[in-house]
Amino acid sequence: MQYSAHLSFDTVFNSPVGRLGIVLDGSSLHTLRFVDGRTAIRPAVNASTRRIQQAILHYLESPGVLPSIPLSVEGTPFQRRVWAALQAIPAGQVMTYGELAAQLHSGARAVGNACRHNPTPLAVPCHRVVPSRGIGGFAGQVSGRLVAVKRQLLAREGVEIH
Repeated sequence: MQYSAHLSFDTVFNSPVGRLGIVLDGSSLHTLRFVDGRTAIRPAVNASTRRIQQAILHYLESPGVLPSIPLSVEGTPFQRRVWAALQAIPAGQVMTYGELAAQLHSGARAVGNACRHNPTPLAVPCHRVVPSRGIGGFAGQVSGRLVAVKRQLLAREGVEIH
């Protein structure tokens, strides 16, 4: 998801895939955003924020298994079904939008729309869903830096898509 000027991050930190900002709801991850270098680093100031930041960094360094991160996300019932299905896709594997849609008895565009609105990419690995050809979009973008991040995330998990 893109940075939103009105969002106040609990921490902003550098990662192997760029600068990330996170917002917690209590001790659960509410929002994760890819932010640009103009967004100032903001140290984690409490144990919950540090724990989630460390879990994200650990995943990015060793992407075999996504750490268990408590989530507090807002979405429609359908979006929540898609996000739950995304969490079941193992690291190093991908599904097409059509395959996931068939599993959910839905349409590929609806699945893509739910992926685009995923408030916690990485924790809910929407990067593991691709079109039948190519890499597709990521975090609401169909080209540019975030699509390159999707390619990098998949490569870290051992998946190359051309």
